[in-house]
Amino acid sequence: PNFGASLHILKVEIGGDGQSTDGTEPSHMHYENDENYFRGYEWWLMKEAKKRNPKIKLIGLPWTFPAWIGKGENWPYDYPDVTAYYVVSWILGAKQYHDLDIDYVGIWNERAFSSKYIKLLRYTLDKHGLQQVRIIASDRLWEPISFVLLLDSELHGVVDVIGAHYPGTKTVPNALLTKKKLWSSEDYSTFNDEVGAGCWARILNQNYVNGNMTSTIAWNLVASYYEELPFGQCGLMTAQEPWSGHYKVEAPIWITAHTTQFTQPGWSYLQVDGHLEGGGSFVALTDGLGNLTIIIETMTHNHSQCIRPPLPHFDVKPQRATFYLKGSFYMVETLQVWHSRLGFESGNTSLFQQLYPVKVWKGSFSLDLNVDEVYTLTTLKTGQKCGCPKPPPPQPFPSNYKDDFNIRNPPFSEAPNFADQTGVFEYFINASDPGDHVFTLRQVVVQRPVTWASDADQTISVIGNFKWVNMTVTCDIYIEKQRDGGVFIAGRVDNGGIYVRRTKGVFFWVFADGTYRVSGDLAGEEILMKGLSGVQANAWHTLTLNIQGTSASGLLNGYPLWENVTISKPSNGWAAIGTRSFEFAQFDNFHVE
Repeated sequence: PNFGASLHILKVEIGGDGQSTDGTEPSHMHYENDENYFRGYEWWLMKEAKKRNPKIKLIGLPWTFPAWIGKGENWPYDYPDVTAYYVVSWILGAKQYHDLDIDYVGIWNERAFSSKYIKLLRYTLDKHGLQQVRIIASDRLWEPISFVLLLDSELHGVVDVIGAHYPGTKTVPNALLTKKKLWSSEDYSTFNDEVGAGCWARILNQNYVNGNMTSTIAWNLVASYYEELPFGQCGLMTAQEPWSGHYKVEAPIWITAHTTQFTQPGWSYLQVDGHLEGGGSFVALTDGLGNLTIIIETMTHNHSQCIRPPLPHFDVKPQRATFYLKGSFYMVETLQVWHSRLGFESGNTSLFQQLYPVKVWKGSFSLDLNVDEVYTLTTLKTGQKCGCPKPPPPQPFPSNYKDDFNIRNPPFSEAPNFADQTGVFEYFINASDPGDHVFTLRQVVVQRPVTWASDADQTISVIGNFKWVNMTVTCDIYIEKQRDGGVFIAGRVDNGGIYVRRTKGVFFWVFADGTYRVSGDLAGEEILMKGLSGVQANAWHTLTLNIQGTSASGLLNGYPLWENVTISKPSNGWAAIGTRSFEFAQFDNFHVE
């Protein structure tokens, strides 16, 4: 609080083993008889957030679900009691294992809702003593949820917040008629340059001014994923080099501070018309104890376009605005002033600077507002712009990288720098192995999840530098699935995230039936070479893939298996490992150069 972005809410994915835009997040229950509340990074992230701000609100929302939830169907509502049990288990596990109190839970991100399921979720929460956990629905559009809430009084009784995504600052009449709290429960999603900051400044105000929304949640918190994945750098700040420690505090962080450092959850918006005559907007909030915060933004159209929805044209011009404080605020004598100016082409950007206080004379004051500015005027004296040490300089991913996965008590369930794009790759202890392969990396998703995006039919985890052209990838592999099992190593991998199905590259496959293949795509349809390898399941083998210019070759256990395969495109990309289908397989001694 009162440091940087001073966030009020942290919304996390309830991992479901499926692709959710830039990768997969592991479920706490891969299989029906499996429970583990130490997978993935969200537990760590929530605990770190609570260390910094014990009052931060926590929200959980599923994008995908493990296959057993759907019992063979790509749908989570056929067995609503099973889905409710699964989601409530996550909330109970958060408390039991991490002492985290989840404040809100959602239904299914940007997908259909089921009224029966929502009612059962409320019943199951209450049965487990989780009356304080509130329900948000439906993380999609204002309709049909608002209409259904007006028709179904029982549903109206269990949904606490209507959450809409990318509402373009507007709501609909039915949503207002429900008298529910209205939130923009996912918004922003815009490249974090100054236009992104302008977008964020505009919607933070206008979601309330135009749409009566009292919360706006940015996707995403911090861009900590390979930049060439979908929506690269669409976070409030950027930290996409864990190998160097470099990060960048982008302009949206300081735009956030204009609102978050001077308000808190529980404050109320004053019901004033927040449209300024010359364009732009203002909001006013109070804690009900005499404090007042006013936030003004004058973002111009071309400097505040979000990624979605399209923004109709509007004009903003320099103006003098006079504000009148009435009632209990008539007695306010001075207001602290914080100011940002987005400079764009002029380059004279200034972010979150404290200016001289404004004197209020007989309940009124005037301000000269230019375009593309943000002002906060407040009775609070707590704001600060932190001076932080410079981050380490940026560096490319190491050009020679090894991981033997030999770690007895890893801090996370997954190996660093690997970005799972279908399936989940976890540290594994091979208790039965006598020697070299006790500690491995294992792919553990064995049935296609209830998906949100178009997950591939193969599993894949990418790693490295997308700009790599020539490379040698080596990895020990262990096929666990008899007969039709198979694994691959790959280079020049050109895609991931929601586009993972169309991934191209150079893929070197070996199969349990003793054959091998080289393909130009993850789907395995563009076959460049095939033959016999003698590889079998339940035995360790070493694969090596060498790509130089327009030619590739492959080794098995150190001996040439195929060579002189011509590669036309892609011209560059990541390294990767993966499996032929949703099947168990292990990997060890990964090395890329």
